[in-house]
Amino acid sequence: PMGSERMEMRKRQMSTTQETPGAAQAQHSSGNRGPNACCFCWCCCCSCSCLTVRNQDEERARRASHELQAEGIPNCEESPAPTLEEVNAWAQSFDKLMLTPAGRNAFREFLRTEFSEENMLFWMACEELKQESNKSVIEEKARLIYEDYISILSPKEVSLDSRVREVINRNMLEPSQHTFDDAQLQIYTLMHRDSYPRFMNSAIYKDLLRSLSEKSIEA
Repeated sequence: PMGSERMEMRKRQMSTTQETPGAAQAQHSSGNRGPNACCFCWCCCCSCSCLTVRNQDEERARRASHELQAEGIPNCEESPAPTLEEVNAWAQSFDKLMLTPAGRNAFREFLRTEFSEENMLFWMACEELKQESNKSVIEEKARLIYEDYISILSPKEVSLDSRVREVINRNMLEPSQHTFDDAQLQIYTLMHRDSYPRFMNSAIYKDLLRSLSEKSIEA
């Protein structure tokens, strides 16, 4: 009986020894499949095809954002090159700077460096609206101006106080050429007081003035 018990124990030990490598191998294989195999669990923490899809979505979103940004800055106004007299006049007053397309273009270039070009674009859009007489065109342009520069959802939203916004909202019930007059004046004043002094001290203005002065001397 004792001998048969020993034999039985030895068989069990041998059986266990044979099963252990297989089990260990299976466990090792199972442990290694996490980083490479596709998971369908709620945590989705493995680097599998689901992450590939996620990366593709992120890349697509980045590409779309880049394309929106690359749609381009609206073209500057057509104008002849400014003269030395005109550029000197810009330093006399903000009104003289804004009076000519060349002055507005130079100022827009400066505003772009300060990421505030939307102020000039809004002011120019309001000027264009004032030239319209067709009711349907006025309503469409007013809607576009509102969406581009007044809506809080727009990346080009201009800075307006609550009183002016209330006026605009009332005016939008029946848009006209003068729907944004109060807002246009507020933005004009903001550019005059805030951006214009910095423009006069900017490299953009000084380089232009120096270049024209040198050409004048050479002539």
